[in-house]
Amino acid sequence: MLNNIGLPGLLLIAVVVLVLFGRGKISSLMGEVGKGITAFKKGVKDGSEELENQAADEAKDVTPEDEKDKV
Repeated sequence: MLNNIGLPGLLLIAVVVLVLFGRGKISSLMGEVGKGITAFKKGVKDGSEELENQAADEAKDVTPEDEKDKV
């Protein structure tokens, strides 16, 4: 069904959406989408940093102090 829309159909849909919602509403909606994407990327970055920190904590040297003195 969606394969038969073509460029003229997409332009018609875009014009109808623009008329129904107005330029201001669409621009504010796209701004909110951008903020959501930014928050998602920040969350992914924070999560990966947390996993790296956790892996680094687990990989700490656990050699007993008296064994370190012998080396």
